[in-house]
Amino acid sequence: MRHANYGGGLAAFGLSTLAAGSAFAQSLEIVGQPKPDGIGFQPAATELAHDLQWLDHTVLIIISVITVFVTALLLYVIVRYNRRANPTPRGFTHNTPLEIAWTLIPVLVLVFIGSFSLPALFKQQTIPVADVTIKATGNQWFWSYEYPDEGIAFDSFMIGQGENRMSPEVEAALKAAGYSKEQFLLATDTAVVIPVGKTIVVQVTAADVIHSWKVPAFGVMQDGVPGRLAQLWFTAEKEGIYFGQCSELCGKDHAYMPITVKVVSEEAYAKWVEGAKAGNLELASN
Repeated sequence: MRHANYGGGLAAFGLSTLAAGSAFAQSLEIVGQPKPDGIGFQPAATELAHDLQWLDHTVLIIISVITVFVTALLLYVIVRYNRRANPTPRGFTHNTPLEIAWTLIPVLVLVFIGSFSLPALFKQQTIPVADVTIKATGNQWFWSYEYPDEGIAFDSFMIGQGENRMSPEVEAALKAAGYSKEQFLLATDTAVVIPVGKTIVVQVTAADVIHSWKVPAFGVMQDGVPGRLAQLWFTAEKEGIYFGQCSELCGKDHAYMPITVKVVSEEAYAKWVEGAKAGNLELASN
């Protein structure tokens, strides 16, 4: 596999390597990408992501109602029982019905939330039989991938590795790979390629320090710990390009360790596997 050479900047991978996958990149829609000033989720592209986003919205509604209720109650107490409105305060020690209510209602709210959150968690943690198995190994600061059933292995570097700003050279490299400058810090020279509608199991580990494999649009994130092998799974529902990143602080170039996943048709994936076995990681254009 190819290894990092930070001293050479863009020369570390070369424009010829960046061309891998560029032809197909132009025909794939970029679906999972962070947006400037964005405050919402990326489009959900898996069942797991749909579950997580629905749960987040539901919990937001619940806590908003609770916040409004508690705020209104505080305002009522301030107005109704201040010294001017209530110069002679009542004296009492307890109120049994009220104490039962403010204990039971939060318990019921938590049980309601748990009835949805726990199944979502169990669904994530129950790894199904894989159609495609990929091993992702975190390195400082790039990802190594293996398709053990296919005998495919490659390293994946950020386009512009060693550069921390946009430059004409980086922009040209992005363009050569089928991207625009908007994908700087997101796009990699070699992408993970998977078929749409198939169960993908990713085995995550690390070679040096703790890293984390995360793709927001898929609703997955798994820490890679040296010496341990963890797993995650997902089934992508839509063809396109999805971006992720290492989400565990792993050193000085942590911010320059992105993930690119290309979801393609079964036919395109089969062609890619055939070419990748021969050492050609380029995606064939339709």
